[in-house]
Amino acid sequence: MGFTVTRTSRSLVAPSSPGGGAPWGGPLRVSGAGARSGGGEPARVVIREALGKALVEYHPFAGRFVEGDGGGEVAVACTGEGAWFVEATAACSLEEVKLLDHPMVIPKEELLPEPAPDVQPLDIPLMMQVTEFTCGGFVVGLISVHTIADGLGAGQFINAVADYARGLAKPRVSPVWARDAIPDPPRMPAPPPRLELLDLRYFTVDLSPDHIAKVKSAFFESTGHRCSAFDVCVAKTWQARTRALVAAAAAAGDDDQERRTVRVCFFANTRHLMLKGDGAAAAATGFYGNCFYPVAAVASGGEVAGADIVDVVRIVRDAKARLAADVARWAVGGFEEDPYELTFTYDSLFVSDWTRLGFLDADYGWGTPSHVVPFSYHPFMAVAVIGAPPAPKLGARVMTMCVEEAHLPEFRDQMNAFAAAN
Repeated sequence: MGFTVTRTSRSLVAPSSPGGGAPWGGPLRVSGAGARSGGGEPARVVIREALGKALVEYHPFAGRFVEGDGGGEVAVACTGEGAWFVEATAACSLEEVKLLDHPMVIPKEELLPEPAPDVQPLDIPLMMQVTEFTCGGFVVGLISVHTIADGLGAGQFINAVADYARGLAKPRVSPVWARDAIPDPPRMPAPPPRLELLDLRYFTVDLSPDHIAKVKSAFFESTGHRCSAFDVCVAKTWQARTRALVAAAAAAGDDDQERRTVRVCFFANTRHLMLKGDGAAAAATGFYGNCFYPVAAVASGGEVAGADIVDVVRIVRDAKARLAADVARWAVGGFEEDPYELTFTYDSLFVSDWTRLGFLDADYGWGTPSHVVPFSYHPFMAVAVIGAPPAPKLGARVMTMCVEEAHLPEFRDQMNAFAAAN
């Protein structure tokens, strides 16, 4: 059954009072949508007003991208022109579309804002759409620029909008600019990344708290150390994907896949490591720019495919344990190659954790979201996103676009077998 979404209003929302700040940034987009049953005053009215208030303190989101003086560099001109805001209605209830559970009945394009006319989509830092449903619930669809704010920063901004919508006089967390506090080692020349387009397939699976706890317990018994649910999800997804690649290669008579290097990369918050000096604690709490470091675990395909899950978790944990030393080394220019220059090949899996970014905590006055759906996928990256299933279901949801059709059946079987294990 198809459900109609009608966009009823499109406009720019400027900061509700004057603000300003230094230009900074460069465009890379990330998007998501959250669902919640609502009621009372229309959510679109409340959120539109709250957005204007939040933009006063988060003024870069109301600016425009411009080319910097040096040429080639992109910066944000804090012009105050405003964020793009779209109001829409859906001819159904959230229950009829299963609270946007997978597979989504409404295409994501209907819930995300269309670009503003006469503005290049990559020139505007923030676009938002509020879609109201017949039940009184609503969906907030967001497209923001990743290099103004990382996931934590974007979550902090959305919570500021929610705080104003809920009637607070100011956000619970005060934003901190503090870009100068981040180390700025000499830039290392590097060729443009080679982006090979991949024909990736979508697959999602839920892992119960019991299954995750069982692996955490086994890891503790084996090592005497604790691991996180994120570690378990990363390890199992990486192993399942690697097993699919190795099995397909072996079936084709190619035994080299076991010896080839496979890697998994994720991005660690480094506010506690990079922001130093006076006021570091406040800066680390309220900083909303990019402050992360890429962590990569590397092994042979055969090692990952043939290992016990506890051993794969150990590989992931060992990579995380190097974080502080690697950041310190990077800060003083201690690498010959830039660790931020990522390798986008089919042998590399990129994992993003959406469970701790704050999107699940944003309360606009009707309670926290029932569901948050990330759409941060790119055709040149094999990606897995760790999120949460719709409330009240517990555990972790692993949402992937990380294998091509030839590897999908084995990958799906491996992930489903783990999810169904006793």
